[in-house]
Amino acid sequence: MERDYRMKTLVLGLGNPLITDDSVGLRVAEALKPLLADRPDIEVSEDYWGGLRLMERMIGYERVVVIDAIQTGAAPGTIHVLAPDGIATQRSASAHDVNLATALEFGRQAGASLPDSRHIRLIGVEAEDTLTFCERCTPAVEAAIPKAVEAALNALAE
Repeated sequence: MERDYRMKTLVLGLGNPLITDDSVGLRVAEALKPLLADRPDIEVSEDYWGGLRLMERMIGYERVVVIDAIQTGAAPGTIHVLAPDGIATQRSASAHDVNLATALEFGRQAGASLPDSRHIRLIGVEAEDTLTFCERCTPAVEAAIPKAVEAALNALAE
């Protein structure tokens, strides 16, 4: 009998639900929950806190997909799929100043049990407005949510 091995996976949407485009990671994670509900090997969660809390959340998982608003100068709503070596150059658009690359470095220096870099992806949604208090994303970012959901599902299929 063949064993069905699936990696223990965390899909984590980051952001602030009160800030316009900074809520996009939370919104994408919320859209993914029903799509992944039948997968006991995948936990889909949201978190306001990044930084060291992000590193703590990754401990014990074999694979991690993080969804967050980022700003690179690309058109708002652009979807970026980044591996750890590309993450270091990206700036998170949200209030959590310690980004994914820094969180990974801190965790590894501390000897934390983190996923191998080959199994970490950042789905970055190019933000337009991360300073306005509003429950909805800007139109370009709102329109990108289904594309970000698809990008996360593709990352999970790798």
